[in-house]
Amino acid sequence: MPTVSILGIESSCDETAAAVLVDGVVRSNVIAGQEVHRHWGGVVPELASRAHQEHIVPVVHEALQKAGVRKEDLAAVAFTQGPGLIGALLVGTCFARSLAQSLGIPLLGVDHMQAHVLAHFIKDDEERGAPAFPFLNLTVSGGHTLIVLVRGPLDMEVVGTTLDDAAGEAFDKGAKVLGLPYPGGPLIDRHAAVGEPYRFALPVPQIQGLDMSFSGVKTAFNNLVRKGLATDPGFVERELPHLCASLQQCILDILLRKLQKAGRTLGVPRIAISGGVSANSGLREQVKQLGVREGWEVHIPPLAYCTDNGAMVAMAGHFLLLAGRTTGLDTVPHPR
Repeated sequence: MPTVSILGIESSCDETAAAVLVDGVVRSNVIAGQEVHRHWGGVVPELASRAHQEHIVPVVHEALQKAGVRKEDLAAVAFTQGPGLIGALLVGTCFARSLAQSLGIPLLGVDHMQAHVLAHFIKDDEERGAPAFPFLNLTVSGGHTLIVLVRGPLDMEVVGTTLDDAAGEAFDKGAKVLGLPYPGGPLIDRHAAVGEPYRFALPVPQIQGLDMSFSGVKTAFNNLVRKGLATDPGFVERELPHLCASLQQCILDILLRKLQKAGRTLGVPRIAISGGVSANSGLREQVKQLGVREGWEVHIPPLAYCTDNGAMVAMAGHFLLLAGRTTGLDTVPHPR
């Protein structure tokens, strides 16, 4: 049986990534970050697209070299078609399109959020089981917060989403209010580990069904910090661990209550998390605890596959290729 090698390219936001999947197993996974955004306290779309143009050739070259695969041996090229920043997506789309056309191989347009879900199926040197279908996946990142009913690799239904801001954005904006550098989410997690999670009361919005909201949490946290500084200039410095822990726990309470409700309502005893925020240590631990309390099976991807990466795009491309769902060379990115 011939070997099937798939190149996966990710360029939806501020990380240029490429990976090679050989017969469903990851052989390489290369990511180039973009430090240029740290100075601005957030991702600047135009700077992101320029950085992708600078990084994409060396990142793809390194991925192929590490995998020991020549570009001529590739069976298909998978790329993130959307959602994401339009300028960033254009770089990846145009590169993937040109490479596939030059090699005469199929092009596979991947939905970024589906790729995060399919990160659970990535095979590498580590032994771990993939979730059986159906399962519920809480997909949390800087731009999206979704509860997805996953019936199959290409059969997914969003059953809950945020009505306004994403959970990851709430983390990053909270960090900015505290004066922490970008990206602030991991720093919130680090400080929260030694703080009291309920030192400061923050509102948990009462939203019907399985949808969520985080804009009120952001506003309440901003007001809390502003009022504290108004009476005590050393408020943030003294209370930093507790402020981080309180913000993090409020966000996690919202996510976990809705995930628990989804599992009970839909009768699905398997839950999973993915996306950049799934790297949060508090979320990982409390999802495990939820699984124990409810008697549910829990799946959490390795940290390497939580944030944006090429391996998840290649994995999604693997399932698309098996299903014969290729993309035309006239394809364009879908930012939303």
